[in-house]
Amino acid sequence: MTDTLLEQMTTGLKPLKAGLIGSGIQASLTPAMHMQEGTAQGFSYDYELIDLHRLGASVSDLPRLLKDAEDRGLCGLNITHPCKQAVIDHLDDLSPEARSLGAVNTVILKDGRRYGHNTDWWGFAESFRRGLPDAELTAAVQLGAGGAGFATAYAILSLGLRQLFVFDREQDRAEALADTMSALFPQAKISAGTELAAAMETASGLIHATPTGMAKYPGIPLAPDLLQPRHWVCEIVYFPLETELLRQAKLRGCRTLDGGGMAVFQAVGAFGLFTGRTPDAARMLAHFKTMTR
Repeated sequence: MTDTLLEQMTTGLKPLKAGLIGSGIQASLTPAMHMQEGTAQGFSYDYELIDLHRLGASVSDLPRLLKDAEDRGLCGLNITHPCKQAVIDHLDDLSPEARSLGAVNTVILKDGRRYGHNTDWWGFAESFRRGLPDAELTAAVQLGAGGAGFATAYAILSLGLRQLFVFDREQDRAEALADTMSALFPQAKISAGTELAAAMETASGLIHATPTGMAKYPGIPLAPDLLQPRHWVCEIVYFPLETELLRQAKLRGCRTLDGGGMAVFQAVGAFGLFTGRTPDAARMLAHFKTMTR
């Protein structure tokens, strides 16, 4: 029996509590990953879903939801679509990475204050290093310039990508991401794209960073014919683990990376921040695989 579990039993301490705020998140595996790792480490850990869609709420309800989480004693919150950027206005402080990215996926609630972090970028970088270790990093296209898109762009540029074309349905968002990353990575060429087909001809890889392909947002984010065998294709969606984009990419001979690795490694980072304990990344990855077979 661990000291933490013994303390909980003898002092009547309530279980550690955390949660996830987002929309359409009922299929999320994040709660199971966190709670299973807590059990493996010998302490009681509750992790709940705060689903805007299920609650009939919206981004404008973030102040109320954050206050409610504090009042109920949650130690922290993960933040996902569509709240990763909007939540910043309601926080007291940001980590350097979250400040640079302008996006938060992890909020620590402590002593009446709210601290924003970003573990998404490291999660994507670690997944990419492991899954596509020898990928060509001359140029890549990224679809999506929201909170997750800032994280994946930061990650791939940190790994040495030399040119990035950013596309988004809202051109001003693509331009904002390109401007932010250009300031952080002056050695790289980063631009908001206008001609997707031409960019795909130049690129050696594709990063998909929008919700398209999720169970709630089915579909594919680009015409499959733009994919060529020389492309590597990375996905952030992990439910389903094989999206239509990845299925079409595999049919065309592309090397692919599903969103599972990013999901696990961002959770590894968040677990450490929430609990103050070092998680076993290999154990969390193995547990994730058992849930997605």
